[in-house]
Amino acid sequence: MTSGDVLDAPGVTGPGVPDASGTTVTLCRDPRAFAALAPEWDRLHRSCGAATPFQSHAWLESWWRSYGAEGRLRVVLARRNGRLIGAAPLTLVHRPMPLLVPLGGAISDYGDLVVDDGHAEQALRALARGLERAARHAVIDLREVRPGAVAERLYEEWGGPRARLDDSVCMELPALPLEELVRRMPRSRAQRARANLRRLQALGVAAATVPAADVPASVDRMLTLHELQWRGRGVNVEHLRPRFRAHLVRAVTRMTAGDEATLTEFRMDGEVVAVGLALRSAGLSGSYLYGAHPVLRERKADIATMLMAEEARQAAGRDLAVLSMLRGSEPYKNHWRPEAVTSGRLLLARPALEPLLRLHESRARMRDRAAEMVRTRLPAAREWRGRLNDWRAEGTSVRTAAQPPRGG
Repeated sequence: MTSGDVLDAPGVTGPGVPDASGTTVTLCRDPRAFAALAPEWDRLHRSCGAATPFQSHAWLESWWRSYGAEGRLRVVLARRNGRLIGAAPLTLVHRPMPLLVPLGGAISDYGDLVVDDGHAEQALRALARGLERAARHAVIDLREVRPGAVAERLYEEWGGPRARLDDSVCMELPALPLEELVRRMPRSRAQRARANLRRLQALGVAAATVPAADVPASVDRMLTLHELQWRGRGVNVEHLRPRFRAHLVRAVTRMTAGDEATLTEFRMDGEVVAVGLALRSAGLSGSYLYGAHPVLRERKADIATMLMAEEARQAAGRDLAVLSMLRGSEPYKNHWRPEAVTSGRLLLARPALEPLLRLHESRARMRDRAAEMVRTRLPAAREWRGRLNDWRAEGTSVRTAAQPPRGG
């Protein structure tokens, strides 16, 4: 840390004294200053091959507006000759100890840092300096780190105490045209997939992408259908909250305009019966959320095949490597023979905070073991959790419909 890299003033500190490579590191605590970074951050995000959609400025800044706590923003910024070449988007929490965790929280499937691939070495060194100073009294807890992420390189170079744990499992496919994905399946599964596609065609299910101007209304339709499809089966209550809806509207409107997101509406008999949301970055497309009316299942339409066919079609025209089903290993995902990829949880600290890091690591491992025991030995717990979520959902404000919503 150079003497000019003061990281304890409000707002964006700096400009700081550059190191030998002309790199400075500063800390952004001011939400208005973070919002103003959009053009620079968008360029940085595009220049980072490891970045996922959840590191886009549109997603993170919108998340902060819905979920951020006043005074807790901590975004470390690295610049070389004035150009933004790296960023670590974090927030300070206390649960129960001081932690620096990624912006995006539990509603984001991946967490990471962002660096310009052309200046990665300088950016990582600067971010390490900045994080060491920003985490004077806190442990850094980087969750949902995808293999190959920028955070993994930071972890390898970290000079202080550190620990690595497993986090969620994500299911990934190569970004191939649908017919090639079908050919990867066992013969019986492939035949079933083709039959499902013929059934969708016979039912007249048609897909249409939603322009940025129509995102708010389409998000409302998606969330309404999402609640309807999960009613009585343990809906994720957060998906029903106004703050989640507001976040999606803001983020997806910007991301749609920048070709980083696509909302797709599926119509049958002139009505919107399903809406799916896909998020994209330079190398990855992920199916984030969807809502589907029960009438599709009643008409024996396979929703998973419907969504996969459209997402594969959208990805085919882009230079993407991965078609991700994101978190979760639900049985329907395995029909496509995806690769199960385990994200990491990376803990970092200054030497003086090693006891705090080890305590946090121990607590995390105990929670993981307890959750695994419940999952494997007490399967009824999942049913009870679903019932609890249904009870909680009864008091949560989201519009629902007994019939397919109008698409007008």
